[in-house]
Amino acid sequence: MTAQQIRFLALLRREVNRFLKIKRQTVGAPLLETFLYISVFGAALGSRIDQLHGVDYVVFVVPGLIMMAWAINAFANNSSSLLQQKFQRSIDDQLSSPASPLELLVAFTFGGFLRGMLVAVLTFTAASLLIDIPVEHPLVLVPALFLVGFFFSQLGVLVGVRAEQFDDVSFAQTFILQPLIFLGGVFYSASLLPEPFQTLTHFDPVYYMIALVRYGFLGYSEVDVALSLVLLTVATAALFALNLKLFNRGYKLRT
Repeated sequence: MTAQQIRFLALLRREVNRFLKIKRQTVGAPLLETFLYISVFGAALGSRIDQLHGVDYVVFVVPGLIMMAWAINAFANNSSSLLQQKFQRSIDDQLSSPASPLELLVAFTFGGFLRGMLVAVLTFTAASLLIDIPVEHPLVLVPALFLVGFFFSQLGVLVGVRAEQFDDVSFAQTFILQPLIFLGGVFYSASLLPEPFQTLTHFDPVYYMIALVRYGFLGYSEVDVALSLVLLTVATAALFALNLKLFNRGYKLRT
């Protein structure tokens, strides 16, 4: 094993250990939220809506819940981790270590990615115990979920780097991220919305991510799947390039 690999694994282990030490907050709470969503929406709305596009309503919303769990946890992990390390000045030790900016960025990225993946897998497992969830197109589902995880991991890094106080992270998650996710069609089909709301939904980038994941599970999509995958790949790569540039400059990291 090379020195570069050892450095990367050490940085990654630090990130993983950080969120595993508070499992009730980082894993338990999101699982409880998902269980409540499935129970409330399945029982309350499922009995009234019955089906959407030929799929039981509670099954229709589960792909969106899985994507939401991965996205929010990947974002929250990286944004809070970076900001905490800036406040504690522990980021200074990492910046002065032999690790390159690329190694630091990739380690942070995978830390959030793995937390989001863990919660998403547990969410899928818990939902599978309650309802039957099909997987129609795994060759679309797997890359879609991985791209979603990497995108929101990068977004969390960007917000964490730019944030100067914890309110900045909270504002981004509460007033930007969560509205985009909820308005992206987690609990409904955008095709059922009246105008102009149906058109406005198409300007929400998260709408396309949810549509990709839903297509992977259910085989139903309201968007061009291939084009959405390409655009998500480009957006993730662009965000990674921007973060790498900030890490190379030490932007708001070095004091």
